[in-house]
Amino acid sequence: MEELKAIVEALIFASPEPLTMKALCKVLASEPKEDVQLALDSLKLDYEQPGGLQLIDIAGGMQIVTRTDLNEWVRRLFHERKTTKLSVQALETLAVIAYRQPVTSTEIAEIRGVNTSGVLATLMERKLVKIAGRKQVVGRPFLYATTREFLMRFGLNDLGDLPKVEDMADLLGFDLSTALSEPMPADQMLPLEVPGEEAVGTAASPDEMMPAAEPAEAAGTGGEKIH
Repeated sequence: MEELKAIVEALIFASPEPLTMKALCKVLASEPKEDVQLALDSLKLDYEQPGGLQLIDIAGGMQIVTRTDLNEWVRRLFHERKTTKLSVQALETLAVIAYRQPVTSTEIAEIRGVNTSGVLATLMERKLVKIAGRKQVVGRPFLYATTREFLMRFGLNDLGDLPKVEDMADLLGFDLSTALSEPMPADQMLPLEVPGEEAVGTAASPDEMMPAAEPAEAAGTGGEKIH
């Protein structure tokens, strides 16, 4: 069991992205799933002890990161790395998408009161937002949603971990429209798929089309990956 626990730890540490239990069991196919789970549970107990690292559940998987209160020290080590922060406009747009997804650019503009095309392009370049489908209305406009990268950058395991709208407004330092608290109509949650047309979000996914960019810094993120 100790050897299996060491292997599990090494795999989680070496994975460039949060490692899911499914992926872990696939690599350890020769080991009973129950034993893998026991090894993981034991490993999590080890990381509850005081230290510089922590094992966290994030973006639907597991990752070994530095403690959040030590991030400033880690940044000093990599002082040559240039970081770029999202503008207030980009953060506000991202918040609208996070709480109202899937949502069209027109709906985002109506909530924010300004044009969002440039900001949406920035969020897609940062891989924080993707095209999730089309709305079933005339013109079939694109529907935007957050990505797994968004969950990772903001230290969330899933969208259920999003704070309350009011708390997010206090955290970001600006007011979010009360419209964010209103439920979305059910028909807006159905992306349109037309026979013979490639699904948006696969071939047309910004995660695949856009070049990689420097990650955004965000308040409340988890620790930094040290791999």
